[in-house]
This record gives sequence, C-alpha cells and structure tokens, in this order.
Amino acid sequence: MLLFAATLLAAGAACAQNASPIVVTGTVGDEASKASLLARLREVYGAARVVDQLSVGSVATPANWNEHVQKLISPDLKLITRGQLKIDGNNVSLRGDVANETQRQQIAASIAESLNPTYVVNNGLRVAASEQGVLDAALANRIIEFESGKAALTDSGKAILDQMAVALQKIKGVRVEVIGHTDNAGSRAGNLSLSQARAEAVKSYVAGRGINPDLISVSGEGPDRPVADNRTAEGRARNRRIEFKVIQ
Repeated sequence: MLLFAATLLAAGAACAQNASPIVVTGTVGDEASKASLLARLREVYGAARVVDQLSVGSVATPANWNEHVQKLISPDLKLITRGQLKIDGNNVSLRGDVANETQRQQIAASIAESLNPTYVVNNGLRVAASEQGVLDAALANRIIEFESGKAALTDSGKAILDQMAVALQKIKGVRVEVIGHTDNAGSRAGNLSLSQARAEAVKSYVAGRGINPDLISVSGEGPDRPVADNRTAEGRARNRRIEFKVIQ
C-alpha cells in the first residue's frame, strides 16, 4: 500500500514558499520502485518538500503498477489542498479540496486517462470555499463598532467578532491580517494610531476566543483607503471598518 498526503495553505505554485511537506508512507516491492516513485514526486512538488517514509517489502501489485502510479502523480494534484492519495494495489482513493468544479473534473479526467479499467477509483475531491470567502461571508459587509474615538469594542462589535472567531477556526492554520481603517475626521497621524489600536484590539479579542495569535498580523491604514464618501455620515461610518485578509 502507498499513501502520500499534503496539507497546503493554497493550491498551485503560489504557495510554494509556505507549503507543507509531501509525506510519503507505505510499502513498495523493491528499491527501484521506491526510487522511481520518489523521483516523480520530487519532480512534481520539488525535492525539498518530499518526506520519504517509504519501506520496501513483499507486496503484490497489479501488472505495470509502477507505470500507472507515475502517471497518477501529475501536476494536476497540485490543485488539491489538504489532500491525500492512497493507492492499495488497484484501488485508488483521492481526498482533498479544490477551488471549483472545473478543477475537480479536470483531476478526475486526468486520473481516468492514466489508469486502465481494472483500477477502482474512489474520488473524494470536494469543492471548498476559499479561505477569504469564508471570512467575507462571516463578516457580510458588517461594521465592527468601537466606542467613539477609542479602541474599545462595543457589544455589537464583540458579537460580530464572536462569529468571526468561528470562521477563523474553520480556516485553522491560515495566516490572516486584521486591518483597521478610519474616516478622515481629525488628524491623519491620530487616525493611523487609532486604526492600529483597533486592529490590535480585534486580534486580542479573537485570541481570547481560541484563535492562535501567531497567525494574526495587524496593521492600521487610518483614513488612507476609504470605501465611501467621507462627506456624508453614512460614508464615514462605512470607512470606519475592520478588514480581514488572508495572507498567501
């Protein structure tokens, strides 16, 4: 049986610097099979990421098994996040998340082309919402409110952050930046300081709800990135906001 798995922060080459290892475990029939398998994995994922936990032993494999496995390990697998591929004789099981249905079908087609009809494939790929999408849906364009001119959260602001903490748990392990924004009332320097303090307050609050603070960075943009007209009360209210941004 052969098993290899990867837990990635994001799909594709963009995640290369922060991606987790590709851990390969199981038993293959001989040293040549092991060497060719590891060489293919290193070719696709990069030598530095492949962790070899394979052993060599007496196992029964179908005809041309090595050839089929080589074809299975294609660059399409890099589209999968939090993935696992298990090959036990002519039984193949694939798990993980993909960004959209097109990718799911692309990978399924690639697998079908690489195997003959004697193989049984359990395709457990699922289309998952992006990490940023999870946070955006939870915030739902609502404003996290603070006491006027302060970095003290109001009760309604805390209620929203309780929901954001749940969303952050869903994307556990992903780094997120909390960005504070203000309107343009008062001095720019004062607003920059206030927006930074508010972002710090948000980080502190969600950390108190079980979120790893090491995965949360903060910044204060002050009045520099308005999303509405500061000449109206409604626009100023919209500009006084907290933003959650997934860091790739």
